[in-house]
Amino acid sequence: MPDLPTPQDAAEAALFSECWDAVLSYADLCTAGSTAATELATEAFSLGMREAREADAAARGAGRRPARLPRIPLLLTAVRTTAAEWETRGLGHRLDPDLRLWLNSDKAARYTGPPLQRPIALRGLRDLQAADAELLWLAEVEALPLSAVARRLGLDPATVGDELAQVRGLFRDRSHRNHLDMPMDAQCRSYARLLDAVTRSTSGETPDDLSRHLARCRQCAEAAACLRLQGGGLPAALAGGVIGWGGLAYLERRRRAAEVRLGAGRPEALESGPPNPGAHKAKVVRNGLLVAAVLVSLLALAVSMSPGGDTGNSAAKPGTGTSADGQPVANPSSSVPAATSRAPGSAGPSRTPSGNPSESTGAKNSDPEPQGTSSAGAEEPEPSESVTPFCQVEYTLVNQWPDGFQGEVTVATTEALSDWRVTWSFKDGQKVTQMWDGSFTQSGAKVTASAADYNKSVPAHGSLSVGFLASWQGRNAPAYDFSLNGRECVKS
Repeated sequence: MPDLPTPQDAAEAALFSECWDAVLSYADLCTAGSTAATELATEAFSLGMREAREADAAARGAGRRPARLPRIPLLLTAVRTTAAEWETRGLGHRLDPDLRLWLNSDKAARYTGPPLQRPIALRGLRDLQAADAELLWLAEVEALPLSAVARRLGLDPATVGDELAQVRGLFRDRSHRNHLDMPMDAQCRSYARLLDAVTRSTSGETPDDLSRHLARCRQCAEAAACLRLQGGGLPAALAGGVIGWGGLAYLERRRRAAEVRLGAGRPEALESGPPNPGAHKAKVVRNGLLVAAVLVSLLALAVSMSPGGDTGNSAAKPGTGTSADGQPVANPSSSVPAATSRAPGSAGPSRTPSGNPSESTGAKNSDPEPQGTSSAGAEEPEPSESVTPFCQVEYTLVNQWPDGFQGEVTVATTEALSDWRVTWSFKDGQKVTQMWDGSFTQSGAKVTASAADYNKSVPAHGSLSVGFLASWQGRNAPAYDFSLNGRECVKS
């Protein structure tokens, strides 16, 4: 494995730091383990930086700057190239199986084939001026706030938004020209003018005949994604067209990384982690449960200290099986321990190992109806109302199509974690095919998501999240039976 190149100056050292995170993130998607991801990222980073330096040296000698990709997408394509070399050298077993299939298909051949047949987004981004291409990529794909983009590129924060709008227009013009330059049949040529007009419109309406054509023609569909600037589809068009395999997963991963970076700058993020609705909702629920637990504890203390408390308790004779008010109890000697034997912070009722049917009945408190009354006359609180759960989970169906869907699992934890593993199950035979912000294994219905190298640590009252793509057929019921590091989670 080659060593990382040595920065030539302070500016290049800062650039290395900014680019390495992106390269490692994509390499992690491409490989089957963290060790392989680091090796692939290191080899690709060395290759990409060497090619960039050689191109800069040749440009200085020729007196002009050649058209090439911005630094981050250039390094990401080096990851793809290095992965293809691994496959050729017999190291394909270290790559993601889906990537291996892609590398041996016609889809991968487009990126190294004739220039006029390469993806439109790739050609359009390469045709832009270096500073314009850098601005477009950082804002759209890396999801950096415009203030951060302005600082990185030395632009005026007050005008960077207007500059980005102009660059989007330039990218659209380049993409339109590249679409017309592509070899196409008579039908595609007949729709070219209509496609240009429809994508310029803000109404979003597409004629039925053009819609049917886009569903069948890949290159016209790619052109439409690059030409339509409204609707929020440009980031996906750039990531998919420039990176290729895993582009959409990389896009989602960078969005999550940007949220984490933004959250690190706010004081409240130390407690709640990245801003997301699920974590905020979990925090509100946790605070409410803590208040309820305090009130119930004070009520129980007041009852036990009242003058008639001891008399009422002494009225129930040991072994009679009845409480002071004459109501039967499952086991008077074990009813209180069954409700309080759980460790602090655990989620859900305890499971006693005893084989006594009466003890197991007294310990089971998941039913919302009371299972009995205590001998003191005060009702024992339900576990979900008196004890703060260790973790709360929110399962989100982000998007769905006829045979697949995109999901997200967000877990809020009350305890600090140095590593994590989240498990859940599917009811309808869904199969996870790809995951970001973690690695996964699936055995039957059960899915296990493990932390990536960069997000193992989670602060107390923070949250973690993984996104994934999966297949489904027939029904797509939400996942269930969530646990964090082997401990049951409740749904928020």
